[in-house]
Amino acid sequence: MTQSGGGDAPLRFRDDVEHQEPAVTLDAFLDGQTNANAVRLEAGDDARALVPHLEQLALVEVSFPSFRDGRGYSAGRILREAGYTGELRAAGDVLVDQLPFMRRCGFDSFAPEAPIDSATLERALGRYQEHYQTAADDAVPVWKLRYGG
Repeated sequence: MTQSGGGDAPLRFRDDVEHQEPAVTLDAFLDGQTNANAVRLEAGDDARALVPHLEQLALVEVSFPSFRDGRGYSAGRILREAGYTGELRAAGDVLVDQLPFMRRCGFDSFAPEAPIDSATLERALGRYQEHYQTAADDAVPVWKLRYGG
């Protein structure tokens, strides 16, 4: 894990090389800029439009214009469930207490507007050991651990 925030390199939970190419908008990508391998989804963009192109993308950056706007969570989960394995970056008004939930939706890279304190991050990531529902990550729900099936 590398850490940053507030305009520096993104906080990453990946061991590959950080993607440096600027992301193009979804509209630009779909309108013919198909040589790009990084796309930025704004709030309200339909992530399903990228599903036919997942193999060529190294980075999908999802905008979180406000911590109250949860549409990006759905975009992340849609892409991961469709088989996207590249870097999935949450960018914008990303708060430390949201990171564990964003990770469950498949985000593995973060570009928060404000720096994130590493001790606070570690506490947030370790807060919940078990989960109640399935998600885009590999966590097994607690009910399945207890009762099987």
